[in-house]
Amino acid sequence: MKFFALASLIAASTSLAAEPLLTLKLWPEGPPGQMIIKPAPKDGKAPNPSVITNITDPTLTIYKPEKPNGTAVVVAPGGGFRFLSIKHEGTLVCEWLNTLGVTGVLLTYRTPTNEEPTSYEKPVQDAQRAIGMVRHHAAEWGIDPKRVGLLGFSAGGNLAGHASFDRIERTYPQKPEMDGDAKPDFMVMIYGGGFLDATDKTKFRPGFSVPADAPPSFFLVAHDDKTNPIEAMMLYMELKKHNIPAEVHIMTKGGHGFGMRKDGNPVNDWPARCGEWMGSMGWLK
Repeated sequence: MKFFALASLIAASTSLAAEPLLTLKLWPEGPPGQMIIKPAPKDGKAPNPSVITNITDPTLTIYKPEKPNGTAVVVAPGGGFRFLSIKHEGTLVCEWLNTLGVTGVLLTYRTPTNEEPTSYEKPVQDAQRAIGMVRHHAAEWGIDPKRVGLLGFSAGGNLAGHASFDRIERTYPQKPEMDGDAKPDFMVMIYGGGFLDATDKTKFRPGFSVPADAPPSFFLVAHDDKTNPIEAMMLYMELKKHNIPAEVHIMTKGGHGFGMRKDGNPVNDWPARCGEWMGSMGWLK
């Protein structure tokens, strides 16, 4: 267990600059539905290399560890369904997963969708497709198809929650050679939210619930992150009712969007806590 924590801390404080194995288009024949793309504002500022947006052709990028243990995690960065924080909630996370022997799978899902009626619908489709593709290529990539997790930050955490807990039929044409089971074997939500009723924050949104076959889940959030700690606890309590293994950490300080950054708060050690949980569940053997 100490090894997992140490590896996590080392990875969180250094950039390993791992080279991805390959990048695949999620929808080779084009994604379902239509997106409305707004022109980027001409403010004279240089593009931020840590942020990407206007993603109409989503991809999977595979980061394979030196000694794979068979577990894979699809990583969904946050960004309010407006953009993706591709570095601190994406590539650096995959590099940390590699230190645990876990294959990191970076998902660049469609965005922006924040102004659509259901902002998470297309991103969840992309996550479902991603998990199915990972299982389809499991033997090729050295992955156990029964050890595929989903990790999301902020809006990516909302995506992870819907992909893990919603029990609705996929709304796009499926192809046997591309799509496998879309439910993750475990879920990690880092400062995710967006599940509460708009007028009564003691309840979930209408139509949202945690099913009896939900996957084991890990939650970590800061106390000073608006309603997200409440949501993490409510989700945990629902999992507890179903006797589904879960773990929740609420840190006093940290705010929102810390990702893999280090600013001296205990919340920055979340990779160590998450690595310990994954180890205790048997996914790092």
